[in-house]
Amino acid sequence: MFTSFSTALSALAADSTAIDVVGNNLANLNTVGYKTSVVSFHDLVTQSMGANLGNTQVGFGVGTPLTERQFTQGAIQTTGGTLDAAVQGLGFFVVQGANNTTEYTRAGNFQVDQNGNLTTATGEAVQGWTQLVNGQLNTNAAPGNITIPTGTVQPPTPTQNISFDLNLNAAAVSGGANDTFATSVTVYDSLGNSHIVTATFTKDPATPNQWDYSVAVPDADMQNPPFTPLTGSLTFNSDGSLSSTTAPPQPLVISGLADNAGDMSVNWNLYNGTTPRVTQYAQPSSTSAVAQDGSPAAQLVQVGVGNGGQILAQYSNGDQTVVGQIAMATVRNPDSLVAVGNNNYELSANSALPAIGVPGTGGRGTVQGGALESSTTDIATEFTNLIVYQRAYEANAKVVTSVDELSQDTIELIK
Repeated sequence: MFTSFSTALSALAADSTAIDVVGNNLANLNTVGYKTSVVSFHDLVTQSMGANLGNTQVGFGVGTPLTERQFTQGAIQTTGGTLDAAVQGLGFFVVQGANNTTEYTRAGNFQVDQNGNLTTATGEAVQGWTQLVNGQLNTNAAPGNITIPTGTVQPPTPTQNISFDLNLNAAAVSGGANDTFATSVTVYDSLGNSHIVTATFTKDPATPNQWDYSVAVPDADMQNPPFTPLTGSLTFNSDGSLSSTTAPPQPLVISGLADNAGDMSVNWNLYNGTTPRVTQYAQPSSTSAVAQDGSPAAQLVQVGVGNGGQILAQYSNGDQTVVGQIAMATVRNPDSLVAVGNNNYELSANSALPAIGVPGTGGRGTVQGGALESSTTDIATEFTNLIVYQRAYEANAKVVTSVDELSQDTIELIK
């Protein structure tokens, strides 16, 4: 009978621990990336009573409950935050904790510290790649801190190629009102200054289905005007398509600019692959599209996390460049990880070695930018568990009081 004291006390301790776990789950109902813990009870060794071993067995109560973290997928909530990121599937963000320890987290509410490093909300540095090799991120190297290029200026890109998608009026007659057509495109030099390149097409008076062209920049842009234009001819077939006998235009050479920028050599692309960009149909001469591959210098406008964990920098000229990549780790037995606070986990002695790589590869989950993963705590389930554990605690407390009364009765029998 007197073992009932220790049996009931073990139950009280176990139920108290279970209530603590429920309380912690409910406390983290709104914690980003939080994973619910569940309690696992187990009984203690039993004692056999009586002559026939095993016929009467009385246990010694319940052992200290085991807690297990359930790494189920939480709901993905779109936030619109430029640095927010959510893991969809297996994996963890890799962060650098205190004393340079490697930790893992599912919380993607990132921010930038005073040094430009991407960090968690609690200040741990997010790990990934920012090193460029031949203009591409080197994700084969060991991951390190991700530094956001705040306040930088993107250098200009000189124009090297231009194109005009247009139609020249087949009904135009030399000397008539429609025998000349002009279109233009803005190009950029090595300093980022803009120049207007104008292409003028004139119906050839001597050769049918032929137009003469002249491509030039304004004389005011030159140190020693006038500018010598690029000239040549375009010949068309009877069906209005560009003839294969048409010689490709020479590069447009622009040297001696007044702003002292470097000399330019611009290619005029007459074809989109194998399809001619210029036609001659019986329609008014018109331009449908122009293109060039240069850009002026630009200020950094915004940095954000894109889908796949890429760090994207957006500039004032509309360009968007990948400047970093967030790393992701998978652990074969994530339930063995130890929570260390701040939404982070560390490896335990029972944990498998993590595999670190790019999201979406090697069985790793994907990353959704502008979103966060919600806590997996279910309030209805936790309230139900709370009631069950409370009733269990009350029942075992009643066992203690009952055994105490029986003990008093036994003492009275001795008297």
